[in-house]
Amino acid sequence: MKKLKFLAAIIPGITVAVCLSTSVVAQTVDIADWLEALKAEIIEKEIRVSTFEQALSNFKPIQRVIDLDRRQPEFTLTFDQYLRRVVPKQRVIRGRGKLTKHKMLLNEIGNKYGVQPRFIVALWGVETDFGRIDGGFPVIHALATLAIDGRRSKFFREQLITAIRILDQGHITLDKMRGSWAGAMGNFQFMPSSFVSFAIDYDNDGKRDIWQNKKDAFASAANYLSKSGWRNDQTWGREVRIPKAFDKKLVGLKIRKGISEWRELGVLRVDGGALPKRNLMGSIVMVNGPKSRVFLTYSNYQTILKWNRSNFFAVAVGMLAEKIGRK
Repeated sequence: MKKLKFLAAIIPGITVAVCLSTSVVAQTVDIADWLEALKAEIIEKEIRVSTFEQALSNFKPIQRVIDLDRRQPEFTLTFDQYLRRVVPKQRVIRGRGKLTKHKMLLNEIGNKYGVQPRFIVALWGVETDFGRIDGGFPVIHALATLAIDGRRSKFFREQLITAIRILDQGHITLDKMRGSWAGAMGNFQFMPSSFVSFAIDYDNDGKRDIWQNKKDAFASAANYLSKSGWRNDQTWGREVRIPKAFDKKLVGLKIRKGISEWRELGVLRVDGGALPKRNLMGSIVMVNGPKSRVFLTYSNYQTILKWNRSNFFAVAVGMLAEKIGRK
């Protein structure tokens, strides 16, 4: 990792120390101009300047955010290593406990949005270990760091402005607006844009509180899945076995066949049994290359990928939901 250069700039109400990654094309950034342009956007979008100044007061880029952006765990772990970390036995046990503890609320929300409760709990577990680990980064400062870094500055600038709007609307206070290094927030790690699109004020208290309010958090997650195409009449998929002579051109989400067709092609349950006789379309996924474990995935798998585009993540959520739902 190359070292970062720091420049200091002061504009009325805000003092910042800005880092520029030397991995980005060398260029001089006028930080005062950058902040003034951001401030102009804030004003144009009718967000209070006082909120902007409060949010970026004493801003210092976070080196750890840059480091983590370069080294995401899905890219440094094998699938089996990732799965052991994300779906350990203790998380399964705790997930079953959460499913029981919040049974009435989860069933109510699940029925309303058409999402099986075990999947809500599984997402909760994978994202934040059931609210125990939210990332701990100040969301505004993390997003500002990534907006300045240069790799995906446009995307993170938009997320930053949206996060400041959420703060301005009073859904959360600045000190409690904490999340991942990438700016994902709350129990289910919503990016600011996802908050705007999917967060729900389930108890009608005037706030969409995905950080501390379980009703809002569960309903928001269910709403996200529902609006993304979730079907509650099917599961996510299953691990399978394929014959040695299986045509690898049939692997991938673009190839969809009925379960009966996959059965005729020699695809079996992972234990060697026959696939179920259901009228479902599915795709064969190999998450970690040609020698990896193999999964027959249904449409809900692709819905999970709309939440997070990592195949590792989607399979982990599906497998955790399976284990949590078993009695």
